[in-house]
This record gives sequence, C-alpha cells and structure tokens, in this order.
Amino acid sequence: MRELNLFDKPENVKWLLRFFYASLVVLLICDLFIHKHAEFPWEDAFGFYASYGFVSCVLLIFIAKALRLMIRRDEDYYDEDATHGDSTQR
Repeated sequence: MRELNLFDKPENVKWLLRFFYASLVVLLICDLFIHKHAEFPWEDAFGFYASYGFVSCVLLIFIAKALRLMIRRDEDYYDEDATHGDSTQR
C-alpha cells in the first residue's frame, strides 16, 4: 500500500492554492506601504515589480518555445548510426 503525500488529496491542494493566492494579495497590499528607493519613476508604480516579474516569466516561456523550434533535433538524432547498420565504435 502506497503512503499518501501532501498533494495527493484534492482538499490539501485547494487549501495550499488558497494560501498561496492570499499571500500574493497580502504582498501586493504591502506594496502600498513600503517605500521603494526607485531609480526610475515607473518603478514607484503600484505593483510594478509583480507585473514586471510576471511579464518576464511569460516572455521567457515564449522565447524558450521559439528556441525549441530552432534547435530541435529528431528523436533518433544520436542513434542514426545504429539504425543504418553502422555499428563501428570509436
């Protein structure tokens, strides 16, 4: 019999997601009260760092997908010699 982990029960996952989202809201509200030593004027905007981080992560995902299309190899790229009957080893 397999032991249940924390994420195996849907109610635990639901509770953890609620806690995660609540902590995000609390941190965003804290942004109103914390003085930032901004170098540029747009850094003082409410939620700038949260939105900057979100947009950066989304852009990284799209860049990674584009890179995957450019550098992708066939599934048997490294096994081509073995499939063509060339069994010489170096």
